[in-house]
Formats: sequence, C-alpha cells, structure tokens
Amino acid sequence: MHRFASRSLYAYLSATKRCIPSSTISHPTAHKTNTTLSPSKGVKPRAVIPSLTRIMVGSTSSVLVDENSVQQIQLLTSTDDAYGGVRVEIKNPMDSNVFGDLLRASISQWRQKGKKGVWIKLPIEHANLIEAAVKEGFRYHHAEPDYLMLVYWIPKTAHTLPANASHRVGIGAFVINSKREVLVVQENSGGFKDTGVWKFPTGVVNEGEDICTAAIREVEEETGIKTEFVEILAFRQSHRSFFTKSDLFFVCMLQPLSSEIQKQYEEIEAAQWMPVEEYAAQPFVKKNPQFDSVANICLAKIDVKYTGLSPFSATSSSGKHNILYFNNQDLKQPLSSISQA
Repeated sequence: MHRFASRSLYAYLSATKRCIPSSTISHPTAHKTNTTLSPSKGVKPRAVIPSLTRIMVGSTSSVLVDENSVQQIQLLTSTDDAYGGVRVEIKNPMDSNVFGDLLRASISQWRQKGKKGVWIKLPIEHANLIEAAVKEGFRYHHAEPDYLMLVYWIPKTAHTLPANASHRVGIGAFVINSKREVLVVQENSGGFKDTGVWKFPTGVVNEGEDICTAAIREVEEETGIKTEFVEILAFRQSHRSFFTKSDLFFVCMLQPLSSEIQKQYEEIEAAQWMPVEEYAAQPFVKKNPQFDSVANICLAKIDVKYTGLSPFSATSSSGKHNILYFNNQDLKQPLSSISQA
C-alpha cells in the first residue's frame, strides 16, 4: 500500500473541521526504531509498531493516519460489487485536486486487492470532479438527469464491464371499437407533422414501466380515451434510430372503455375514430411496407382471429414482479403459477 504525506490532505481536514475517529485497526507496516536511555545499559534500541487509526471524512472518504509520523493514506469509501469490482458514490463537496489524490491512492489499493471494475457515481452537483477522474483514466458509462456514471478497468486485460442500455422501447396502440373503427391521430411535431397521415397513438415506455401500462397511458395522454390492454400483436426492431441506440417497437391491441376524444394539444393536431379499412387504405400506409404489414396484422386480428401475445403477471426467482407475454390460445396446459395481468 502506498504511503504519502500530502499538504492538500491537511488543508482538506482543516476545511471540513469534522473527523469521526473509530477504533484502531491492524495494518501491515514497517517497524520503526526508537531509543531510550538507561543509566546502567546506555542506549537500548526497541522496535515500535505505529498504530493506524481510520478517520472518516464526511461520507466520501476515509484516512489511515499513522499516529507516530506525518505519513498518511487517504482513500475513497467504496463497496464491493458481485463481480470483483468496487462502487463509489460521491456525496459531499470536494476540491478537485484533493479528489485526484484520493483517487490515485484508492486505485493503488484496489489494484493490490485484485479489484477489477471501478464505478463512480457522480451527482450533477459535483460535476467539478469530472476532469480529475478523466485524467486518471475514467470514462463515461451513462448519464441520467441527476448523475454521471464513470468507469475504470484496473487489470491490463480487455474489460468485461457491461455496456450501457442498447435499446429504447416504444409502443403503437391499435385501439378498435365495436364499430370496426380505429383510434387515429395526426401529430403537430416530428416526422409526421403537416403530412396529413393518420396514425396510431404512439409513445416511449418510461423507465420501470410495463409495455401494457405504457400503451394504456399513451392512449389516454394523447386522446383522453381510457382503454383495457388486450395483446401485443407484433414488434419491430430497428437500429441507430435514437442517438445511435437501437429501437424496439411493440404494436399493442387495446379495447376502448370510453369514446369521447379529448386530444392533447401539445403533441396532437387532430384525433378521431376512423373505419379500419379506411385507415389501411391510406396511400402512405400502402406505399410503406412496414405500415402496410402492421395494418394487415391488425385486420387479421379482427377478421381471422390472429393470436397475439397476452400479458401475464409473474414473479422471478428473486421475488421481482415481471410481465410474461405469450400465446395463451395455443398453450396445451394452463399456467397455474401465474395469473393474468
């Protein structure tokens, strides 16, 4: 373990003015030689092992202090993950130079312990520390509205850190009533603005939101129509569609529970109920293979009893709730361990 004296350390400890001492910990260290004078035996050498005490600095770092010398080691507080790496979350303000010192010392210790990946969660209010982390070899992994995640691979081997999320998930809502009318909208922004094309209500699935829930929400947000989810009829995968990310788009069938339209003025230019055959006959739909295929699948569902994927509520081995989508019409045996969502 590297040991160093740092003026910035004393400045940092003085600035915070709050140290929480804990019990003395054992730590491998070189013996120091001290002397005492004896009237009969003169000078007698004796070995002294300095004690090292851990001092917590705020909630972001800890210090190993040699009580008999000025040599000190300051480290970032971290937790081990299940893959041989460590996770660090910066919670308190810190000078970027001090952070750089902490990071170098911590990486040295993690390397000696055989750690691999290092993850640093940096809240947006501590963005001043980004440059110091990048100088030590960290790179961006992903960003959210309130934090940036930085990663570093310690071994001199190809890293095995998982990549950031690769897909965005969207839905298109096929809402059909008992009159064979489909709910359609015209958008006032995006690629369909001023095209005159009538299309299904669409939207993006939120983080932590089920596909079936997203479809119900998007329909109500855009048109005011309340619905009940029926099935996933089909899904499409495309690539490099949104900031280089891939896209999964699920065509969902829903049954309306209301009929009076109240369109969303921010995104929707117009909304109406349209005969499904009229929708499918639009020139744009006929000329576009993807839209034409989806229209034919929807027609098959209401005419030929095409079977899609129904949602069932399930529980994982860890107890986490999830939704399983499958063709329950052709299932030979009922799934007794799950219930329909």
